Amino acid sequence: MEFNCSSPTTIPVVSTFASPFDTSAAVNGSDSTSTRKPISLWPGMYHSPVTNALWEAKSQIFERLLDPPKDAPPQSELLTKTPSQSRTSILYNLSSDYILREQYRDPWNEVRIGKLLEDLDALAGTISVKHCSDDDSTTRPLLLVTASVDKIVLKKPISVDIDLKIVGSVIWVGRSSIEIQLEVIQSTEENSDVSESVALTANFIFVARDSKTGKAAPVNRLSPETEREKFLFEEAEARSKLRKRKRVDRREFEHGEINRLDALLAEGRIFCDMPALADRDSILLKDTHLENALICQPQQRNIHGRIFGGFLMHRAFELAFSTAYAFAGLVPCFLEVDHVDFLRPVDVGDFLRLKSCVLYTELENPDQPLINVEVVAHVTRPEIRTSEVSNTFYFTFSVRPEAKATKNGFKIRNVVPATEEEARRILERMDAEMLTRKSQ
Repeated sequence: MEFNCSSPTTIPVVSTFASPFDTSAAVNGSDSTSTRKPISLWPGMYHSPVTNALWEAKSQIFERLLDPPKDAPPQSELLTKTPSQSRTSILYNLSSDYILREQYRDPWNEVRIGKLLEDLDALAGTISVKHCSDDDSTTRPLLLVTASVDKIVLKKPISVDIDLKIVGSVIWVGRSSIEIQLEVIQSTEENSDVSESVALTANFIFVARDSKTGKAAPVNRLSPETEREKFLFEEAEARSKLRKRKRVDRREFEHGEINRLDALLAEGRIFCDMPALADRDSILLKDTHLENALICQPQQRNIHGRIFGGFLMHRAFELAFSTAYAFAGLVPCFLEVDHVDFLRPVDVGDFLRLKSCVLYTELENPDQPLINVEVVAHVTRPEIRTSEVSNTFYFTFSVRPEAKATKNGFKIRNVVPATEEEARRILERMDAEMLTRKSQ
């Protein structure tokens, strides 16, 4: 992402709560600034400080989505846009806004990653809308949904006491899909270089649907201008081909790999058949499970009336973090979101069950053991006795060095599967991760 070019208009983020020490708040609960929209006009009620800021800054685009013209025709001609036309940045004034800082603070005085995932999804959605908009109020807008998250990598801890900036733009488009890259930037006096200030990178894939027919719809073309934009476009094109390759490799996997399955299952069979002789440094995958459930409420919906994808990622992250914590026995350190699939939409009123487990560990580097956690979200309908997977999430954690230093003889255990289905999930994820690393 290029930040030294013409900088986009930066959208300031402000806290969503009034300070108890602020005596200047308006009477009768009205906002003290005239630029804020009344909350009754906003879709749903699920808003973070970032979604509020984006809504206000882009109200004209979003209001058209909320109230599209009836029987409007689809966009007749595709436009060609540049990455700079969709580039958007948001600024968190964490150093000066006490209430905003408290909304994002975690127990370790860092920014809550779960809330940041919500904000990243919200910003990516805004950028996709900007790219797909034809600025014609007589045509019907596209329905844009998060298809997957390709990768989110945390490069360094994000302090809650220092101002934070997120910058993003469209970097690639296919026929009906869009890839958006976001970078979270936090500069310090010791580190003013832009490349070294990038704390987190994220790549979101959105797909476009015709809001009337629900079928895949073509999106505006993208014309990279700078060398950096051309490089990002080529990288994204390679990732698109890699995703297609993974789907083929998954089908091929079903016809082989029996030896790898047997090797993975060998220790699990000992646990099941001869538990007294099982390796004490290992644990069955099923014994790392955690689970929670919730009813999806109207307050969590997005502008399309569906449950906000960032909310789902937030809940999945919190469960994954807890799973890694219970497994390691020490406070985990988040490293990356390996991949997220949005397989089907989640609606208001859905009964959602989130199930997590430690899928496998990587122990080659004793200074940074890796804990790979899988979270699967199921939409359950008790009335008709069905349960469908809506999302899969894959997270990687390690252990905080300061926490590890307090525990003598600390050691991460190996995870072993007890069933063929568990072994297949492990191998598929390992192979997908290996392909990703080879392509980098």
